[in-house]
Amino acid sequence: MEQVLTRTKFADPSSDKKPLIISGPCSAESEEQVLATALALAKTGKVDVLRAGIWKPRTRPGSFEGIGTKGLPWLQKAKELTGLPLAVEVATAKQVEDALHFGVDILWVGARTTVNPFSVQEVADALKGVDKTVLIKNPINPDLELWIGAVERIQKAGIKELGLIHRGFSSYGNTEYRNAPMWHLAIELKRRHPELPMICDPSHICGKRDTLQAVAQEAIDLDYDGLMLESHVDPDNAWSDAKQQVTPERLAEILDSIVWRREHSDQKEFNVALEKLRAQINQIDDEIMLLLGNRMKVAEKIGLYKKENNITILQTNRWNEILERSIQKGDKLGLTKEFILKYFDAVHLESINRQNKVMNEQ
Repeated sequence: MEQVLTRTKFADPSSDKKPLIISGPCSAESEEQVLATALALAKTGKVDVLRAGIWKPRTRPGSFEGIGTKGLPWLQKAKELTGLPLAVEVATAKQVEDALHFGVDILWVGARTTVNPFSVQEVADALKGVDKTVLIKNPINPDLELWIGAVERIQKAGIKELGLIHRGFSSYGNTEYRNAPMWHLAIELKRRHPELPMICDPSHICGKRDTLQAVAQEAIDLDYDGLMLESHVDPDNAWSDAKQQVTPERLAEILDSIVWRREHSDQKEFNVALEKLRAQINQIDDEIMLLLGNRMKVAEKIGLYKKENNITILQTNRWNEILERSIQKGDKLGLTKEFILKYFDAVHLESINRQNKVMNEQ
């Protein structure tokens, strides 16, 4: 099979490279369902890889945990009928063995596996000497080091064709998303490992159909290398994750509605204008850093004054005043409350650390 990740960079439409689109049902339920979905997806001409869940790690017992190994021949037949490569999630050495036996082309390590280094290592050991594409989903919890650790374990197994899947992170009390995207974590991993293609999984981020297009577009705007979207011929009656699956026809509509952007432009005028704006950003950032440095010097003076007068570092009323004032001012400047809170939390923590150092110096 052609190595699929070598051509997944967003590029000029005339280029051979294009975003990678992976799609298929959350779970393989029957041979009829798998084949009908696969043929409908192939008919759209927009899907590069077929996916289906064979083994489903569920949060609580009693949920549908996948059809098991008997579903792999169905996928094998779908591959023969469509000519499209297959992708399946694996979590144990036995699952790796079974998937390879039935000709699965791409294996992915799921979020519940990535969170456990012992499980990742078992999968890595089973992959030694195997020439396959492996994708690694982010762990359920927002832990960048766990994600990187899984990458390193699979790399040490000798896997050359490696990629990442961003499917969002569990966030207690989160209501807008099923799994909060926390884009900054995926961006940071992409910064550290720019050589690894990053695929977005809007289905698991959203948990519902009506926001899939918006999240997919945001991923494309952030220069992701592809999308994984769940599709089912009868999503309302799917055995798992019914609310986030769409029909193949609807999938095609979502993909058609996305504005596929490029990372670079060959237009000289555009590049010159962009460089001027970036120079302004650099100048403003330098000024912000200078102001923050000066702010911390003042915080240290306050810490010294508190030390001399035996006053505690944390002044709750003062902190509430700062936040309230800043939120109101930020709103007038077009800054969101969420940004203001995150920004001042970071500034406040640095101020506390500076004052703590001053107050405890001998």
